[in-house]
Amino acid sequence: MNTANLQMEGVLMAVASLCRLLRQKGIADAAEIETALAEAEATLANDSRRPDQISHSNVEAVLFPIRFLREANRRDVPGGQISYTELTTIVGRTHR
Repeated sequence: MNTANLQMEGVLMAVASLCRLLRQKGIADAAEIETALAEAEATLANDSRRPDQISHSNVEAVLFPIRFLREANRRDVPGGQISYTELTTIVGRTHR
């Protein structure tokens, strides 16, 4: 496996945990986190300055981390944490 993929796995799980902490501390609720992530996804998806040569699959790769975090935010359950592989499978099935 590519080392960058392993690093991305660690970063995404860390950010998902930070989002959970924001909710637990009452700093942001799930809806606020969802809105922020949806805005980030829309901004990336609609970037008019992105070169036309970038393939659809590369754009999907750019969007993956945000989709992962949105799904983690939706699926988070108190006392439990869904695994990276479970989340990536859900994102892969949802966004084809």
